[in-house]
Amino acid sequence: MEFRLLGSIEAHTGGTAIDVGHARQRGVLAALLVDAGEVVRADQLIERVWGASSPQRAQSTLHSYLSRLRRTLTIQSGEPLLHRRSGGYLLAIDRLAVDLHRFRHLCAQARSTPDDNTASGMLGLALGLWRGNAFADLDTPYFNLQRDAADQERLAAELDRCDIRLRLAHHGELLAELLTRTEAHPLDERAAGQFMLALFRSGRAADALAHYRLTRRRLNEELGSDPGVALQQLHERMIAGDPALDAPGAPVPRARLLVETPRRLPAPPAVFIGRAREMAELDRVAGTGDVMGVAAIGGTGGIGKTWLALHWAHRNVDRFPAGQLYVDLRGFDPAGDPVPASVALQGFLEALGVAPAEIPADLPGRTALYRSLVAARRMLILLDNARSTAQVEPLLPGSPSCMVLITGRRQLAGLVTAFGAQPLALDALLSSEGRELLVRHLGRRRAAREPEATAALVAHCAGLPLATSIVAARARIQSGLPLAVLAEELGDRSGRLDALDADDLNANLRAVFSSSYQALEPDLARMFRLLGDAPGPDIGLSAAAELTGQSAARTRVALRRLAAAYLLQEHAPGRYRMHDLVHLYAAERCAHDQPAAVVELARRRLAAFYTGTALAADRLLSPQRTPIATGAARVRTSGAPTDAAAAMAWFEAEHRCLLARHREAVERGQHAEVWRLAWALDTFHWRRGYLHERVAMLEAAIAATGALPDPAALALNHRLLGRAYVPLGQHHRALHHLRRAMTGYEEVGDADGQAQTQLNLALAWEHVGDHRQALAHAAANLRIRSALGNPAREAEAYNAVGWYHARIQDYEEAARYCHRALALCRELGFREGEAYTSDSLGYVAHHSGRPVSALQHYLDALKLRRELGDTYEEADTLAHLGDVYCALGRTAEAVDAWRAALALYEAQHRPRHAASVVSKLLDAGRSAA
Repeated sequence: MEFRLLGSIEAHTGGTAIDVGHARQRGVLAALLVDAGEVVRADQLIERVWGASSPQRAQSTLHSYLSRLRRTLTIQSGEPLLHRRSGGYLLAIDRLAVDLHRFRHLCAQARSTPDDNTASGMLGLALGLWRGNAFADLDTPYFNLQRDAADQERLAAELDRCDIRLRLAHHGELLAELLTRTEAHPLDERAAGQFMLALFRSGRAADALAHYRLTRRRLNEELGSDPGVALQQLHERMIAGDPALDAPGAPVPRARLLVETPRRLPAPPAVFIGRAREMAELDRVAGTGDVMGVAAIGGTGGIGKTWLALHWAHRNVDRFPAGQLYVDLRGFDPAGDPVPASVALQGFLEALGVAPAEIPADLPGRTALYRSLVAARRMLILLDNARSTAQVEPLLPGSPSCMVLITGRRQLAGLVTAFGAQPLALDALLSSEGRELLVRHLGRRRAAREPEATAALVAHCAGLPLATSIVAARARIQSGLPLAVLAEELGDRSGRLDALDADDLNANLRAVFSSSYQALEPDLARMFRLLGDAPGPDIGLSAAAELTGQSAARTRVALRRLAAAYLLQEHAPGRYRMHDLVHLYAAERCAHDQPAAVVELARRRLAAFYTGTALAADRLLSPQRTPIATGAARVRTSGAPTDAAAAMAWFEAEHRCLLARHREAVERGQHAEVWRLAWALDTFHWRRGYLHERVAMLEAAIAATGALPDPAALALNHRLLGRAYVPLGQHHRALHHLRRAMTGYEEVGDADGQAQTQLNLALAWEHVGDHRQALAHAAANLRIRSALGNPAREAEAYNAVGWYHARIQDYEEAARYCHRALALCRELGFREGEAYTSDSLGYVAHHSGRPVSALQHYLDALKLRRELGDTYEEADTLAHLGDVYCALGRTAEAVDAWRAALALYEAQHRPRHAASVVSKLLDAGRSAA
């Protein structure tokens, strides 16, 4: 039998997986496998599997799990493997049957083997045992520590193998891997040296020296130090051209990528005809990856620019093994502005695996990170519907290994002159190609029955692929309609769709849209019109149902029928978007064909849905918040989030539509909707690190509530904006708005608002180090809260007073207040409050000389932070946890915790906190030396 811990917990016999039970039972098996062949006490098993959350009858439950495991293992192996021994349980198996122990054994053998090829092979076998994160489906303090330790061993093995492979002249194959590692560990001088050597041996000495300069600058800025002696000497030897640095042996094989790859291309067109010359030209531009290929595909709307790009991309996907990125830049979107480069880069970075909180806020920072991630990777980047060179330039990679396809309705001359882009202007299809495209859509038999009508349709479509496809879709939907009728309609009708830009847009396309629209059944036509009026880049099923006032089931059928007519695209499950030209036509038809009262009612329904669902979702994320009046807001039962995880997913899916709806409300002077939406997204923006979007919405909310006869709402939004400025380090702005909030709350007699503002003022003063001033505000908050009858807020207030007592070193008072807060939080199931209070008690215990107690409190807080997705506070807890481990003499665990905290601080752009942790890491390193 074989057992696997380096990924999900699994057992196999003869290559077949064995069912070893549910997650908790698998946890018992994993706890035994860690010490396979040794006796593990029952209390140890309980602690490992449940941590501090063991059930009341833990011994009985454990015995039940062990009995099931014993029975399963005995049946599969033919002999008893799990034995009860004095004081515990023994899993009598060969330790090398466990992938974790086999990994360690192979690493140890590799490090004691003098032959590099053999050692590299052993380390490769060891690393190949990993299937993901170790102990992937287990989450207790014990398993989290085991996972962290295993991750460190994995990293050490990777670094050791890189050293060996560099000695074996495999530098070319290592470039991508080493680039990724240096970006992940920018201060690691060993990784930097490996990358420099690989670059140098690949004939890229200038890049190697540039990376040394980058590393030196990072070390200087982050640590205030220069590179160590080893890295300096390597740099000097490269400058001197030391031949000893040259790779031994034969030329290096071609570099290959060892990373997961994004596959973001939309589906190719179902039918594609012609464009042989253009396809060959794109083949030539793609080349071999020695220089960056850039092709700018231009032409009128509907000419098939995107279809050509996607058809070529899918036919050549194997030429880009590192992945493909795609973005619709919406350069001529009738419903809104073009997508800013910064927004497009955010999508690219997320596709490349960067968490939202780790994405830089500024455009230069996003561009630099993006170019670093795609460097040396053979990737395809498709920039669809571009408006200008300025929009595209930040999205161009800096690596010759990449290929860029750009489509747009304007000649992007700047790309040609500055970047050597190959312009590729598309003309209409030849008549024969247009006919073949139509026949392929219709079917040859139907086209042959009406050859004259078919020829007329081809002529009226004027070689525009989009027009031809829409006509064919209408003919397929109305299979009994003679083609001659369609041909006659196309010959007589014209619409009012104007050109979107300086390009000439053929009136026949307008006629196609019009005739296709006229062919729709009344309900479909109504939905088509209303979708043209909806804000945002796309729309979800529930929102579309609200917009039209129909059931979700009926709406889904209608949306699919519109998609079948090529008037709509389901670009993600349950989400729909229109091509920009179709959207413009739909908006035009809505303005002219739909009664104003019907449109206004649909807008109100959609606005009420977005606001109501956002408010309800926020309630699931943060149930202790004081609710606000919802006005006309409503929540559609079907598809509405029912728990915190679903609420977070809903916000993620609808975020851009909510922002678009908020902008629409601002433009239309819908002041109540402006501030309610800002309030509803506040928790989501904080949890996901969208701090700048948070401030922007709240600034608009201030202007909106200032125009309303609602001083309480104005005070609330001043408070929210003041609090939002605090983590951005804008102390004076924070105080200004918080003081305005306090004045407003006093004028309307809102004691709850005054209390919360006092708490926010405490936070603001804490961020500038004035803890006594913070304590005064926290105490004022508690005095008010004690009389208001809100237990959750009262618990929050007790913890705040305790925390600030701790900050002024009054630990006895701090513990008294915090223990009262903790009891209240647990009684109420107030997990966020429990996380804050556990963290406070950890701090109090640590500074009172009780590190063991502090450790448990911090571990409790860390678990809750991670469950809540609160990465901002998680960083502080990790930093404090490292301090406690250090006090306990557990230096390795302290370093792990500090490093984890440092990674979060750097991602959150908190340099002061990061510098403090770096100092501790340096001290730990000096002590170890």
